[in-house]
Amino acid sequence: MKRFLLIAALLVTCSFSANAQKGNGYKNAIGIRGGWGAEVSYQRYIAPANRLEGTIGVNRYGFSVEAMHQWMFELPFNTAGVWQWYAGAGAGIGSWSNNDFKEGFSFGLLGQVGIEYTFAKIPLQLSLDYRPGFYFLPEDQSDWGGIAIGVRYCF
Repeated sequence: MKRFLLIAALLVTCSFSANAQKGNGYKNAIGIRGGWGAEVSYQRYIAPANRLEGTIGVNRYGFSVEAMHQWMFELPFNTAGVWQWYAGAGAGIGSWSNNDFKEGFSFGLLGQVGIEYTFAKIPLQLSLDYRPGFYFLPEDQSDWGGIAIGVRYCF
């Protein structure tokens, strides 16, 4: 039984290593993400199928700083570049100023799902994602309008 578990663990490790070498070939990306607002976005791979994304932006309510952990999955499209989809979770802080809500500091939890394409011959990534959130401060409030397009330089 121990031998079977050791062999299974080695096979899983080898498959993750192969997947890492098939990836899009970059460790970092920086650019903009725009939808209901505008954000500067920075992404960093921390493992073959995991990355962190941090954003600083402005929107109709004020400003925000958000951090996300994303799980990456390759799509089996036969193109020169790499197609991936991702899902993630994170948190955001910022300011909140709107007549419908209390003004002040905001804090919330976020979810994210998206798709992206990284070009093969140029260091450019395009993405489309949805990032809804639930904010605890200044009062309980859901934000369902988090659709955005991203353009990032990969390095």
